[in-house]
Amino acid sequence: MTINCKGKLITLTSPKVMGILNLTPDSFFDGGKYKNDRDFLLQTEKMLNEGATFIDLGAYSSRPNAAHVSETEELKRIVPIVNLLLKNFPEIIISIDTFRSSVANETINAGAAIVNDISAGNLDKNMFKTIAKLQVPYIIMHMQGTPQTMQQNPTYKNITLEIASFFSKKLNQLHQLKVNDVIIDVGFGFGKTIAHNFELLKNMAYFKKVNAPILVGISRKSMLYKPLKISPKEALNATTAAHTIALLNGANILRVHDVKEAIETIKITEQLNQFA
Repeated sequence: MTINCKGKLITLTSPKVMGILNLTPDSFFDGGKYKNDRDFLLQTEKMLNEGATFIDLGAYSSRPNAAHVSETEELKRIVPIVNLLLKNFPEIIISIDTFRSSVANETINAGAAIVNDISAGNLDKNMFKTIAKLQVPYIIMHMQGTPQTMQQNPTYKNITLEIASFFSKKLNQLHQLKVNDVIIDVGFGFGKTIAHNFELLKNMAYFKKVNAPILVGISRKSMLYKPLKISPKEALNATTAAHTIALLNGANILRVHDVKEAIETIKITEQLNQFA
């Protein structure tokens, strides 16, 4: 439960928070909200001050039916922001949300520390070899299909067992390549119905058997706001409820839009865990 981020050991036995910084104009919650360097710096500073351990940069929107973005455009969006954040926050631990090995390579060489891949290597055959060469922590997420197709009738016989098996195979491949620090993410909303998502949330503890830290990315997602007939902007309370369930079931990292509230949720659940 320890990962090595550019020589800094981060222990995940106490859950950590990953703050989301979207560089895209069309992300489902905050797309286009941050328009210039000052906006990016202020939001990053806010999240770090509120307790985020990691900042996750994404330049390719992976919401359902999102527009495809070229590799050139993704790099154009993300590399300057990696440089900007490192210049202003030298101790920052940056995670790069990409499924492209070339983007992973360039941003890690620019000073980022983690690669967060929504496809677990399925959308770029060179990703695993690139991670092995870079020797950085690697987040593998389960997704059925692609961002453009994933919500077209997602189907499973036993979603929990199928995803656990998926992770076991991926971890075996990565360990053979001598990749040491792998984190798993079941992929809430990525090729899953609302029922699938809640089944995974209820069964989160099962994924401890995979023997890897668990990241949960559930913040303000449609599985929370659609049943309540509200908008993503109104889904903070629902997010906190879901985070509580995830933490009680063994989540090690929360990937969130709202850092302060996630930190408070962790602190409250840790009060309970004193008596486990």
